[in-house]
Amino acid sequence: MNIEQLREHCITKKGVTEHFPFDDVTLVFKVKGKMFALVGLDHWEQGETKVNLKCDPERSEELRSEYDGINPGWHMNKTHWNTVTLNDDVNDSLAFELIDHSYDLVAKSLTKKLKDELNNL
Repeated sequence: MNIEQLREHCITKKGVTEHFPFDDVTLVFKVKGKMFALVGLDHWEQGETKVNLKCDPERSEELRSEYDGINPGWHMNKTHWNTVTLNDDVNDSLAFELIDHSYDLVAKSLTKKLKDELNNL
């Protein structure tokens, strides 16, 4: 997977926007204002294809024990976030699944008002 494929997969989801809230190299994808994916573009340019994704804590533990490319989220709450290295032992299919899982977790955690807005898009 390349950065454009990752971006396209994220940005086409309902209610998603992209931002650079921290600096000019950390691309953040949000659903209704809440983060679900973070990408360090400077790392991608150096060949480190990593993305931080939210994940169910129990599933995180399973994934981390099964895949070398899935580790506790760098600079994130390590219970709820993973840093996923793509194109390693994490294939594109799994990567897309984990992006979807992150999006779904965040969308489910939205307030009723924001969920209603999202559903009406």
